[in-house]
Amino acid sequence: MLTGRRYLLAFTPDQAAYAGRVGAACRSVWNTALEQRREYRRRGGFISYVEQARQVAEAKKDPDCGWLAEAPSHTLQQTLRDLDRACREHGTWRVRWRSRARTASSFRFPDRNHIAVRRLNRRWGEVRLPKFGPVRFRWTRPLGGTIRNATVLRDGGRWYISFCVEDGVTEAVPNGKPPVGVDRGVAVAVATSDGDMMDRDFVTPGEAKRVKRLQQRLARSLRTHGRNRRSGRRDATRAQLGRLNARVRARRADFAAQSAVRLVRGHGLVAVENLRVRNMTASARGTVERPGRNVRQKAGLNRAILAKGWGGFLLKLEHAARYHGATVVKVNPAFTSQTCNACKHVARESRESQAVFRCTACGHQDNADVNAAKNILAAGLAVTGRGDLANGRSAKRQPPKRLAA
Repeated sequence: MLTGRRYLLAFTPDQAAYAGRVGAACRSVWNTALEQRREYRRRGGFISYVEQARQVAEAKKDPDCGWLAEAPSHTLQQTLRDLDRACREHGTWRVRWRSRARTASSFRFPDRNHIAVRRLNRRWGEVRLPKFGPVRFRWTRPLGGTIRNATVLRDGGRWYISFCVEDGVTEAVPNGKPPVGVDRGVAVAVATSDGDMMDRDFVTPGEAKRVKRLQQRLARSLRTHGRNRRSGRRDATRAQLGRLNARVRARRADFAAQSAVRLVRGHGLVAVENLRVRNMTASARGTVERPGRNVRQKAGLNRAILAKGWGGFLLKLEHAARYHGATVVKVNPAFTSQTCNACKHVARESRESQAVFRCTACGHQDNADVNAAKNILAAGLAVTGRGDLANGRSAKRQPPKRLAA
């Protein structure tokens, strides 16, 4: 199976500066090619990856585009391939621009024949990349397979390299362990139908205060000097914010990975809600003609949902399930938090708070997240019992069992 290995790079100052220029060139190629595709669409035409790659090759011969010729050719071609795939999957008008301030600088080397890795000692390894030469990185774990490609990216002011590795492992056979339902919440990140609660604080109180102070400082700078004026202090503020946010993301990813492995090791089927996080966290601001309602409350809920990392947890869960013989089933999330697991009565009033569920019909009381997880488990078992693993509920039913005469 394909898996990822991420390591911290130890660029020299010259290599770090060159990596920044390569990332800027790839970002410029992405934005220019995207604008070109949109212009063709406005005229009713279409431009392919092959034509854009040819135009980039011609532009590199122009003396005024020396910055474009400085970047490795494979990284620019891979940027165009990624753009072509994004436009085909999501549509030209839904693909986003890449911003210098908001988009992490990254580029990919797609040809494994141009990537050579060797281990130097217990703590350090070395990778040779086109036009970079030998680059040292922290050897924190073995590669464990054959390298397919490599991606260099900047996160929190530090450079990393991610190898896509073919580890030679086949998907594990079903482990035959009991099923479990999982509810992703705001008060508690993960609650299971067995009553387990998995959660942790990703931001310390001191870090939260510092993030707020840095955001205020950045907002004052933008309000005073505008967005188009370059400022060294503003870049330093952004760098400090980036380091803090990278630390929080690392804790969130670590929690998601540990929780996912814990679930798939102990269970053969994991039922989760098929939540559309992007739609759930959309802004409620509305338009001038139709302004939104409860905008500030909705913004706070959006921040709380994103802070728990629901999407990242599901990705980790699906990845870990392949190695431990577990199956992840996505079920319809409708009314799972309002349904009593004991009598199946549905009422919004039954959920008294974020943590308390008390059925208005039978009086059954339970933790709200655990009750929802039990409903999710029941829906997941119903889906698998009908012979399909669809996101929605099938119309099929199991045939009634015949009683022995």
